[in-house]
Order: sequence, then C-alpha cells, then structure tokens
Amino acid sequence: MTDRVQPSPMVRWRTWIGADTTGGALLMIAAVLALVWANSPWRDVYHDLLGVHVGPESLGLNLSLAHWASDGLLAVFFFVVGVELKQEFVAGSLRNPRDAGVPIAAAVGGMIVPALVFIAIVGSAEPEALRGWATPTATDIAFALAVLAVFGRGLPFALRVFLMTLAVVDDLLGILVIATVYTDSIDFVMLAAGLMCIAVFAVVARMKRLHWWLLLPPAIAAWAFVHNSGVHATVSGVLLGFAVPAIALHRESGPRTEKLGEAINPVSAAIALPLFAFASAGVTVVGVGHILQPVSIGVFAGLVVGKAIGVLATVWVVTALTPLRLPDAIGIRDLLPVGLLTGIGFTVALLIAELSFAPGSGLPADHQPAAKVGILLGSFTAAALGAAMLRADARRARSSDENRDGVPDRDTRVI
Repeated sequence: MTDRVQPSPMVRWRTWIGADTTGGALLMIAAVLALVWANSPWRDVYHDLLGVHVGPESLGLNLSLAHWASDGLLAVFFFVVGVELKQEFVAGSLRNPRDAGVPIAAAVGGMIVPALVFIAIVGSAEPEALRGWATPTATDIAFALAVLAVFGRGLPFALRVFLMTLAVVDDLLGILVIATVYTDSIDFVMLAAGLMCIAVFAVVARMKRLHWWLLLPPAIAAWAFVHNSGVHATVSGVLLGFAVPAIALHRESGPRTEKLGEAINPVSAAIALPLFAFASAGVTVVGVGHILQPVSIGVFAGLVVGKAIGVLATVWVVTALTPLRLPDAIGIRDLLPVGLLTGIGFTVALLIAELSFAPGSGLPADHQPAAKVGILLGSFTAAALGAAMLRADARRARSSDENRDGVPDRDTRVI
C-alpha cells in the first residue's frame, strides 16, 4: 500500500487562500480595519495616505493610492472574473441557455428592481443624485459565496451553482454599466492601442508554453492604454480574461482559463480585493453631518429589499410563464436566502459609488460617504439575514422534487 502524497506548502496555501470562506473573511477584516481607522482620532492619516500620488506622470499614471486600488488592483479581480466568465460560457453553466436561463433572468431582475427602488426613494428628494442609480445593483461574488459556504452546509450544491451563475452574470452586467454609463469621453486611439495589446496577450496565451513573464508586458500595457482612453481600467481586466482560451491546448490536461484563474485567484483574494476594500470602505462618519439621507437609504433599501424581490419575482415569472425550470434539487423557497445574498454589494458597489459621486461631479461632497454607508449597512444586513435563512433552510425537510419539474431529484450533492 503506497502512502498518499502530501501536497506542497505552496499548494496548501493556494487552496486555503482560494477558499470562499477565506476570501470573504479577508474582505471583512480589511473593511472593518478601514472603517475603524477612518473614524478614529488618526483618520486624517488614513485619508492622507490614500491621497499619496505615485507613478510616472509622463505616462498619465501619476495616481493616488486610492486610485491605484480602484483602477489597478481591482483590474486583477476583474481578470479572474473574466476567465471565469469565459470558462462558464464555453464549458460551464452558461453554455446551455436552457440550464442558464433562470439564473440569467434572475440576475437581470436583481439589477432592475434595486435600481427602481433607489430611483423611487431618491428621485423626488434629491433628483441630482439619480446618477448613482446603479450603486445597489451589484453583487459581490467573493463575499456572497463565503456566506453560503459557511452557513449553507448541508444544502444542495446546485444552490451554489445557481448563485455563482447569477453573480457572474450580475458582474458582467455591472461591467457593461461601468463601461457605458460612467465613461464621459473616450480617446479612441488609446483604446485601439489597448485592444491591440489585448490581441497580443491572446496570441501569447495560446503559445505552446505558457510563461507569466511573457503575458505580463502586454497585460500591463493594455491596462495602461485603456486607463488613458477614458474607459474604466477594470474593463481591460475582463477583456484580458476573455482572451484566455477556455479549451485544453497542446495536449494539456485542462483549459488555460482554469490554469490562469487558479494562478491569479490567490493574488486577487489575498491582496487585490482586501486592499481595495481597505481603500474604499474607510468612510468617515464622525463630524461629517447627515450621513443618513435619501442616497444612503436608497442604496440600503435597494440592496436589502430590491435585490431579494428582483431575484424571487423574476424566477417566479420565468418558471410560471416559460418552459425554463430551476436546476435539480432546488425550489423557489431555497432562493430567498440567495436573493438576500445578492444584496451583498460591497466591492463592485463601492466602485460604482466612487464613480457616481466622484469629486468634481458637481454633486454635494457628502453623497459619496452616504452611498458607502448605505452599501456597508446594506451588505452586512443582507449577509446576516441570508445567513439566518440558510441555517433555517438547512434544518427543514426537503421533498423529492424540489424544482417541481415532475422528475424526482437526482442531484444529491451538498455544500
């Protein structure tokens, strides 16, 4: 009998840091540290630190540390999102429209309804703040999956696949919003140069041997050109992710999207996302004034109420009026905690709030901190309610045909 080969320390570290629970915990720790520091007697040090400018001025990249976090570090996260999207479209849950139809529709409904809730609350009181309508529409994949992993133990594994598919589509729609709504002017020469660099990256990503040191120069150049084009630089991360082949090449054992995703995900989970959360979640509420205003209430209600209603109502309508059905082993009742978890906006929501209420936009200076307070309170409330519902669902008796398609459930996998 042979001894089982133990994984190396590096493999164990990658597995630990790539786990849903680890990523969510790091995000929360970074956000809490930022919030505490930004409201301590040393809050000026926090804001001064984020205001420090570094980078070459000649290349248009002399940016503040806060700007580097939102445009640079977050591009790493969006690269991981891009390769995951590519893999899902080519060989995953988004490959078959019939299987992906319900979570895709739920993602759309989960964006429209929160936006309408925000507009209904903010429109009559502060119509100039309607620029932030997209703030409560985003879902934080890492945070939502972390809550599901911790509190959803024993529930059908199909629930994780549904949430993952919904959140991935949600992120794709959020990226489209960022690229269109929050882009004021475009330098098409710079954008064309960025797209050319992405094409070079795509060629290198298909070479017989995959070397990170060959991938890095065209990726950095693509990011820099897209940044200087006026399009938000995180879009370059998604496009670079889409440029990676999602099939096995040159007799490899698996697709390169998985290989690169596994390589970059620890950097995203352990460095990029926590640092972005640290730079964005530090909202100073001490001495700021009226933080609880229509903007913060609209964001909070959109995340906590609008997301859940949007997801559940859309699923009910789609399954009632079309041939589409929920995946095996889950029913509409299971989707109440999922709808709540999609209200964990956090990362992308903070980014959209910064773009919506940026200094120089002509809006009152307290709109951005108010929106961020709404995001933080709404995300933590949605997480708490979703966690409680998951534990309640884990204890209830389940039927043999949860999705009510007339066929006994066969998928017995659990989280």
